[in-house]
Amino acid sequence: MMKRNSVFLFVMIAFTLSACATPMTQTQKGAAVGTGVGAATGALLGQAIGRDTTSTVLGAVAGAAAGGIAGGLIGNYMEKQERELQQALADAEGASVERQQNEILVTFKSDVLFDVDSARLKAGAYEDIDQVADILNRYPETRVRVSGFTDSTGSEEYNLQLSEDRALAVKDAIVDRGVAPKRIAARGFGESKPVASNATEAGRQLNRRVTIKIIPIEKGK
Repeated sequence: MMKRNSVFLFVMIAFTLSACATPMTQTQKGAAVGTGVGAATGALLGQAIGRDTTSTVLGAVAGAAAGGIAGGLIGNYMEKQERELQQALADAEGASVERQQNEILVTFKSDVLFDVDSARLKAGAYEDIDQVADILNRYPETRVRVSGFTDSTGSEEYNLQLSEDRALAVKDAIVDRGVAPKRIAARGFGESKPVASNATEAGRQLNRRVTIKIIPIEKGK
């Protein structure tokens, strides 16, 4: 048992060190994660089936190859999608696109999408939503979380309902443009997750926002 655990630990350390030896792009980081998971799974299977050190190492190598491919594909898939979103929204007022590992966060200032105290999208908001929906349709292997947020002006209950209604309005607009409803969840958080101080108008403006988080669907999950 001790020998098996030692070999397994050696395999994992080897793959981790190789992944950390040089700076990596987002795609390479995704591949490294997949490689590590694949190596661990392969090592366990190799030991269970072969019951010897050779089988453990061979299993780890085979698992690393399979896991690396899956991780690499996800990273590349999301990189391409991020690049298209950056280009599509480059001139959009109050919009930003941020990569968070293998997820993408698109943020819209609520003031650009909605009038004060309203959950009805402004006419000018649809052009940007069209762009996002078009890209979502071309990258179907993702799920989407639409979240609404407000500043602290007004009651907590009112803000929660307003943020919920705004998130649903954005979701409905995306669905109307052909994105499958089952891919999208919408939720309001009200004033509970500020990103800036509500003591200033500039801070309150940043807190009034709608985000669209795009998450890859991993094969087999």
